[in-house]
Amino acid sequence: MKLNWLERLGDWNPQLMRELKGRLKPRNLLIAGTISLVGQFLLLLLAQAQLPNGIRIGGIDDQNKYCTGNLVEYSLPTCLQDTLGNFVINWQLWWLELFVYLSVIGIFALIVVGTYLLISDLAHEERRGTLNFIRLSPQSPENILVGKLLGVPILLYLVAVLAVPLHLWAGIAAQISLILILSFYGVLIAACFFFYSAALLFGLVSSWLGGFQAWLGSGGVLILLCIASFKRIFNIPFDWLNLFSPSLIIHYLIAATGLNPKLLLFSYLFIHDLQWFYLPVGVSTLIVVSLLALNYGLWTYWCWQALKRRFPNSTKAILSKQQSYLLVVCFQVMSLGFALQWVFDDGGSPTNPGEPTLYFNFNCLLLLGTLLFLGLTVALTPPYQSLQDWARYGRKQGSSRKNFWNKALVQDLIWGEKSPAIVAIALNLIITATFLAPWAMFGLEEQYKVPALLSLLISFNLILIYAAIAHLIVLRRTQKQIWVVGTLSAVVLLPTFIYGFLSFLAPQKMAGLALFTPFAWAAIESASTTTVFLSLLVQWGILTLLTLQITRQLRKAGESTSIALFAANR
Repeated sequence: MKLNWLERLGDWNPQLMRELKGRLKPRNLLIAGTISLVGQFLLLLLAQAQLPNGIRIGGIDDQNKYCTGNLVEYSLPTCLQDTLGNFVINWQLWWLELFVYLSVIGIFALIVVGTYLLISDLAHEERRGTLNFIRLSPQSPENILVGKLLGVPILLYLVAVLAVPLHLWAGIAAQISLILILSFYGVLIAACFFFYSAALLFGLVSSWLGGFQAWLGSGGVLILLCIASFKRIFNIPFDWLNLFSPSLIIHYLIAATGLNPKLLLFSYLFIHDLQWFYLPVGVSTLIVVSLLALNYGLWTYWCWQALKRRFPNSTKAILSKQQSYLLVVCFQVMSLGFALQWVFDDGGSPTNPGEPTLYFNFNCLLLLGTLLFLGLTVALTPPYQSLQDWARYGRKQGSSRKNFWNKALVQDLIWGEKSPAIVAIALNLIITATFLAPWAMFGLEEQYKVPALLSLLISFNLILIYAAIAHLIVLRRTQKQIWVVGTLSAVVLLPTFIYGFLSFLAPQKMAGLALFTPFAWAAIESASTTTVFLSLLVQWGILTLLTLQITRQLRKAGESTSIALFAANR
């Protein structure tokens, strides 16, 4: 019977079977079980130590958050005693805090440690040279990657499963409904699937980082989780970050108990103020769970689209141009939803000008869009060999056809796999403009319309310059993406740091430099019309020069080897 079960598992997913055989050994199982059980025991001891014990310097401990007496303002409840002299404990609150602590620890352990394990495993396979053998197997990429996703963190799954009974008991004892607890498990599973998929993708595209990639990837996830878990709602587009942490739902589980929220974690986050396209989605547990599932499902889908392209061929562009157009639409819809929200005071009136406004939200979208397009530039830029093949064969065939603007070169630049990605990035910018430009013209107050449109134009200019620089780096016959990533980082961050440093010395004179950073919107109102106009001319001049250089490099790359040899022998 056991043999049949193993045979079926091996037939369904040989990669999963390979991972389980390498990890499910008695010593590993014993260590994982010990870590889980001992950790739960220590957490119980720590929670037990928080109860009032009657021992205190100067007499009886008369105040404790688990007591049931009167709650004095800015203080803890007073402790009452029964007829036997024992303290009357608010056990519901005690179990609820234990449930919350188990939930938060479980979220961070599963996501951060699981991310590290997956990236480290791929790096180990790459160093041993076994990853290429796995690619050559008859299994589909989805089958192999699912085997990795389920098998590599199997011991971590065991640690989590052993903690489920105590977690369930604590939740039920805290009077949280079983449906809400199960919804938390569902959101946590969806979050793990997303982060693990992103970890696999990061491990595939960052092999040039060597052994550092696992620490970098898991560290980035840890920072994102800390921000997403403990950032309060400010009614700005960055509220979207809260949807990347399953801890968002813990707020609603706590509220379901009816206990005083001032005594509990997450009460300061104002999750109920969350809005999306002006809809108060934060007031409903069901809507928040649905929004979390939508967010995780959407970006998990895009991770797997990239994984299916990248895993069989490590030199292929991470995304196709067709996929990038739809990705930008999804990104704009999600981010725009969190930008279109208002903050209201106690009387129901809009906030004063010192509070976040729609214009500030518009500028936040420009910053988020710049980050997206930097990633798209790396994802869409073909390697040198693809650009050389296109320059040698595809471009010449396209230029020889009639109806140039309908079928040949332009279509290849829009849809082709090997052609330069600058036109595709420009089209993605046009897609972005269809979302943001109407809002700038019709949704903002009159004094903000021109600055918003200028900020949009400057942001697009800079993105096209970044894309052109990335193509020039690739055309220098480099096969390592570290040069593209490093150069783009320097081009983006260096002017920003210089502007940030010099603005303290002469803030009025630094507006021109700010217009060459992703934070151009911060200086657009203080800059003169002449400064803005000259900055636009300089940006267009830089872009023209870069485009001409790319054309020259492509023409040079497209020359046949024999022609080059004949020319050298003359």
